[in-house]
Amino acid sequence: MNQPSADQGFRPPQQARSRESLQKVLAAAEHVLAGQGIEEFTVGAVAEQAGMSVGAIYRRFSGKNQLLYAVKDQVLGQLETGVSEALRAAEPGLTGIVVAFTQALARTFARHDRIFPELLDSQRAEGRDRGLRALATIQDDFVQAARPWLEEIRRPDRDQAIRMVARTTIGSCVHRAASGRYWPDGLNWTAWATETTGMALAYLTLPEESGPA
Repeated sequence: MNQPSADQGFRPPQQARSRESLQKVLAAAEHVLAGQGIEEFTVGAVAEQAGMSVGAIYRRFSGKNQLLYAVKDQVLGQLETGVSEALRAAEPGLTGIVVAFTQALARTFARHDRIFPELLDSQRAEGRDRGLRALATIQDDFVQAARPWLEEIRRPDRDQAIRMVARTTIGSCVHRAASGRYWPDGLNWTAWATETTGMALAYLTLPEESGPA
C-alpha cells in the first residue's frame, strides 16, 4: 500500500499476519465490486466474502468509502510498479520502450478489468487525486525511459512528441476501461496493446509531411 492510504485515515499493518488479513479483505472487496457492482458494495458484503465479521472490517476501515479507497490505492500501486519494472526490463530502443509501456498498462488493466469501471464511477475527490498521481508517475517514468532514444523520433519537437504519446496512450487505456462495457471495441487487452503500440510508433517515427508549397 502506498503512503496516500495513511492520508485517508488508514495505516497499513506492520505484522505479517495482519498484512495477510488485509490482503484477504481487499481481495474480497475486489470480488464484490467485480461481481455485484458499486451499488451492492457494502462492508457487510465484503465481510461475508472474506469470511470475517463486520466488526473485523470496521476495526481496520472506517467504512465503505475508505475501503474503496484502499482497493483503488492498491490497484494503482500495482500499475505504478508494473510500468516501472517493465520499462527497466524493456528491450533497448524506442520500440522496446513503447512496447513495454503499453503491455504493462494492458496487463494491469486486464487483471482488474471488471473493477476499474466501478472504481472510476465511484471516485471521490481523494480518489481522483490518487489516480492523477498514478497517471503522472507512469507518464514521467515513460518519458524518462524514452529519453536515451529521442533521436529515433522524427517529429519536430521530440520531447513534446513523447509526452503526447504518453498522455494519449494512458488516456486511451483509461477510457477503454471506463467505457468498454457500454462501447466494446472487440479487442482483448493484448490486442489493444499491439494496436496502440503500432499507432504510437507510426506517429513517432514516420517523417512529418510538409504542407502545401
